[in-house]
Order: sequence, then C-alpha cells, then structure tokens
Amino acid sequence: MADLVGLAEAIAAHVHDGDTVALEGFTHLIPFAAGNEIIRQGRRDLTLVRMTPDIVYDRLIGAGCARKLVFSWGGNPGVGSLHRMRDAVQNQWPAPLEIEEHSHAGMAVRWQAGASGLPFGILRGYVGTSLPFHTDTIANVTCPFTGEDLMAVPALNPDVGIIHAQQADRAGNVMMWGITGVQKECVLASTRAIVTVEEVVDAFEPHVNGVVLPSWVIDSVCVVPGGAHPSYAAGYSERDNPYYESWDPISRERESFEQWLAEEVMA
Repeated sequence: MADLVGLAEAIAAHVHDGDTVALEGFTHLIPFAAGNEIIRQGRRDLTLVRMTPDIVYDRLIGAGCARKLVFSWGGNPGVGSLHRMRDAVQNQWPAPLEIEEHSHAGMAVRWQAGASGLPFGILRGYVGTSLPFHTDTIANVTCPFTGEDLMAVPALNPDVGIIHAQQADRAGNVMMWGITGVQKECVLASTRAIVTVEEVVDAFEPHVNGVVLPSWVIDSVCVVPGGAHPSYAAGYSERDNPYYESWDPISRERESFEQWLAEEVMA
C-alpha cells in the first residue's frame, strides 16, 4: 500500500546505488523533481531506463549518477542534442556511460512484457534491421504456430519506477490523464514505485483517457506541485518551451552545466 511521504524520504527509501531506475512520461508528466532529488542524494552507478531520455536524464548523466542508459531516442525535443549524454558517451565525462539502444516499439514491448509478468516480448519491427547486431538484448525467435521468424526482447523490470501524475486520493490511489505513455506499465513492471502528484483530492472525477493506479501497486506517493516542470501536467500546467531552449547553452559546456547544477539543484 502506498505511503504519503515527502519526496526526499521516498528517494532515500527506494532508490539505491546500483539500482535500475526508470523515470517515465512521454513529453507530459515527466518526473523532473524526482530526478533532481536523486542528484541531490548523490546516487551512483544507476542503470537509467526511459523511452525518450530527454533533459531529465541529461541532468542525471551529467551529475555522475548513471552507469548505463537503456533507451530508444535521446535528444532535447525540438532543440537538439543532449550534450551531457554525448560527453559521457564520447569522452567518459563525468563517468563512462554504457548504452543499450532500442526503438520506441521495442521499448514499449519490453514494458508490456514486464508489466504482464512475462519474460520477454515479441515484435516484427526489428526483422531485417541492423539493430540486433548492435544490441545484445534482441534475439531471433520462431513462432511455434506459424514458423515465422520474429524478434524477442527481454522484459523490463526496474528496481524502481518513478512517474508524475495529476492526483492521488487519500487512500493512495493515483489518477492521471492526457498523454499517458508507458507510465502504467512502468509502475506495474517495477519492484518499487514512487509517484509524485500535483495534489491530493477527496475523490477522483472521470477524465477522458484517465488511468487509475491502485495504491497496492505503489510504494510512495509524494505531493510535489509542479513536479513535472519543464514538461507539463494536463489540467495543471503548460510545457515550458523556453526552458527547453535554454537547456542547450546550459548543458553544452561542462562549466556552465556544473554552475547550473550548483545553483539550481544542489543549493
């Protein structure tokens, strides 16, 4: 059952050095505040999992938290490269970064398998591509019914899954709506789950595309208004596009990134 606790307490309890950690959210409801708290608590040697590691993971990589990145696309959406990720891969700064690359479809299938309690998922999309030659977590499999050659990918089952949502009720159930991505699968697939929310309400109101996560699949709920900034939370905030643009010069050089880190996260 979910406990209602502060974010610092939840990260301290559930995120440990060496863990596999997923912070999910697709352009929307990205748990930036939780990522910053992981940096503040000095976690190291993390395997970071995310379908689209945008600037939330650029921060964690640049702060030296990451050992490995499992992902499907990496960039500052609408702006350009992730400079801290690039520096880690090309120059091993501030630490070497191992990468495991998949397509969006491959990651989605892996999340679905993990959430379903299955050991692997199957897709056609990798057949005939070069990605299996570069990624060890892709293997050929033959359909036992038709004989068709397919590709298998292992389930994702992180130690910790972290998402942001709009609301929790007083029993610890969580509701989100809008673009929901793979947040539900992330929570169900993870051994431990933390959800940051905009507010606690007495009762949920129905929403189009609404998803309710029951308290028994969540370990900690943390009230963090604005916890998705600079991404957005439908019904609560809008995407801060100028912030994404400003990240490019901040992150481009090590010195400017470290200054930002000291002033905006560690202060």
